[in-house]
Amino acid sequence: MKRILIVEDERNFARFMELELMHQGYAVTVVGSGQEGLETATRDAWDAILLDAMLPGLHGFEVCRGIRRAGFATPVIILTARDSVMDRVSGLDSGADDYLPKPFAIEELLARIRAVLRRSKRGTAEPEDALTYRDLRIDPVTRTVSKAGVPLDLTKREYELLLVLMTHRDRVLSRAMLLDLVWGYDCEVETNVVDVYVRYLRNKVDDPAQRSYIQTVRGIGYVIRS
Repeated sequence: MKRILIVEDERNFARFMELELMHQGYAVTVVGSGQEGLETATRDAWDAILLDAMLPGLHGFEVCRGIRRAGFATPVIILTARDSVMDRVSGLDSGADDYLPKPFAIEELLARIRAVLRRSKRGTAEPEDALTYRDLRIDPVTRTVSKAGVPLDLTKREYELLLVLMTHRDRVLSRAMLLDLVWGYDCEVETNVVDVYVRYLRNKVDDPAQRSYIQTVRGIGYVIRS
């Protein structure tokens, strides 16, 4: 039975989600504050966490950052009434795996949960040995990246995108494939988010005088070529 943690201060809404998830066969625990959410998320093992952004005591984004700093890769879906582009970016950059604006249909929430659980399952098959390309080195065990021996400061999403491209070296991956492998979305998502994160990666790993590590295949997607 998959274990879901709900961190939500609106009691009626939290109870509604709890009942729906229990009906689907999940084991559910509900907490109502950011601090309690962080402590619970890092004390026990969870298959997924539903995290409200606006929480008393500790903001949801800070809770998510705390979970990642503690070394937990548990899938996190942020739930919030705030739906601006900057809010989405902030949520994803805090380490969240998905971002669902309120109000939403319970069917969509269930689909998102299934998607992040599949993504998490695929993640268990990540390589254990370090991957190298030119002077880049990825260590999947410690989830660190270095260039010519110098550590690179990548966000969770940037790291996962680079890992997928390195793992599938010489295979052209479409934007839709990268969305599924890195973000794990089932529903429609604008594929230009992939372009944005490739640009972020290039800004951090490329040298202006050298060929980019990540090659663009016009009209299709991206590839790292040996």
